[in-house]
Amino acid sequence: MSKKQIRVQIFPDGQIKADVIGIKGRACTDYIEILEQMLGAEVVDSEYTSEYYETEQVHVEQQQFHQIKHR
Repeated sequence: MSKKQIRVQIFPDGQIKADVIGIKGRACTDYIEILEQMLGAEVVDSEYTSEYYETEQVHVEQQQFHQIKHR
């Protein structure tokens, strides 16, 4: 599992650049609203990285339960 990060750069002219790293698929776009609220900013342009087009692998563990009848 990769490390999930958000890298934020604030430039002298007030421009803000944010990169979402290690979050695959559409889940990365969930962080846009959070970043806008935290930074008091509004997205004016965005680009998708190659991770956007990948799928997140989720590990699901299945347990089997046996029901025992008592007499």
